[in-house]
Amino acid sequence: MGVFEVLKERGLIAQMTNEEKIRDLLNNHKIRFYIGFDPTADSLHVGHFLQVMVMAHMQRAGHTPIALFGGGTGMIGDPSGKTEMRRMMTREEIDHNISCFQKQMSRLIDFSDGKAIMANNADWLLNLNYIQFLREVGVHFSVNRMLAAECYKQRLERGLSFFEMNYMIMQSYDFLELNRRYDCVMELGGDDQWSNIIGGVELVRRSEGKEVYGMTFTLLTTSEGKKMGKTEKGAVWLDPEKMSPFDFYQYWRNVADADVIRCLKLLTFLPMSEIHELEKLTGSELNKAKEILAFEVTKLVHGEEEAIKAQEGARALFSTGTNTDNMPTTEISADDFTDGKLLVLDLLMKAGLTPSKGEGRRLVTQGGVSIDDQKVTDIAAAVTASDFEKGYLVIKKGKKVHHKVVLK
Repeated sequence: MGVFEVLKERGLIAQMTNEEKIRDLLNNHKIRFYIGFDPTADSLHVGHFLQVMVMAHMQRAGHTPIALFGGGTGMIGDPSGKTEMRRMMTREEIDHNISCFQKQMSRLIDFSDGKAIMANNADWLLNLNYIQFLREVGVHFSVNRMLAAECYKQRLERGLSFFEMNYMIMQSYDFLELNRRYDCVMELGGDDQWSNIIGGVELVRRSEGKEVYGMTFTLLTTSEGKKMGKTEKGAVWLDPEKMSPFDFYQYWRNVADADVIRCLKLLTFLPMSEIHELEKLTGSELNKAKEILAFEVTKLVHGEEEAIKAQEGARALFSTGTNTDNMPTTEISADDFTDGKLLVLDLLMKAGLTPSKGEGRRLVTQGGVSIDDQKVTDIAAAVTASDFEKGYLVIKKGKKVHHKVVLK
């Protein structure tokens, strides 16, 4: 089976500029393709991870990925799917974020011996001659067509700045530059990038007289169409400093029943024959599929050792409720106590389990908080140093979130 069929069978492909030609290219030729990553944070998140999985499938089939980091486009920010203009970042922030992306991606993609390429569009975007750029590139873009593009529609309602409107032209220019520099013939991206990708395909055709191709893949959403990868603490990050391997594992272990098989197809290399067998499971049997999903994704991102630790910690926690070795942990000190007490509502916030006291009150009144297996029913409840007799407490939020608080 060719890589085109692999991507299709796993449900990764959304739209293509020329299906017949793309199938032939992917199955019968070796090409260079690119995916762009704008450095909007200092860590990749699960949305990026899906894109990296596509790169990995393609690399395994002998194609050469180009990971393009947006040192230039990051100075503007992609308006796609945004109702407000992105915060402008400094050059230093952007460079730092790119170095973090590069380090994380090297765990998932083989960049040795030219098997993959890292590029930075700052190399060609930051020193452009504006008038020359307009003459060479801007002349090929219709403002009417740009404003009709999906990536601008949402922003038009709130006000789209000329600053942001340049984004599509710059991303299109990236494809032209990569085609010239590396003979890159295909751009891939999330389905929200379709308009931008079409812009690049058209620009290369008009400027170079060459046919190049674009393909988008499905966005990581739940069965209800909501974007996956968000928790109460924020995004599901790949950086272990921003989200522990245990919490990362637990996120995938707790996905909805309706989403687990799709996630196995999109986010693991598990053979489809095994996934089809897991698809037959129903009810509580689906927990087996969730465990496999959590283990496989954690292994890819954090390595097998961390995946095993997270799995053992989760199993011990659910079977006995006593093993806390790999549980996410917060340290507190005597300075956190007032008159020898620390309110449970404050403790929940210090542990990052609630964003506010109001949310903590709601959780307590709904019976969603336990400390050392004792349900907390009073919103004025507090803990004291004597409660830390064994050196720590375990807070249970809902049925699935466990957190260890250590008194130093």
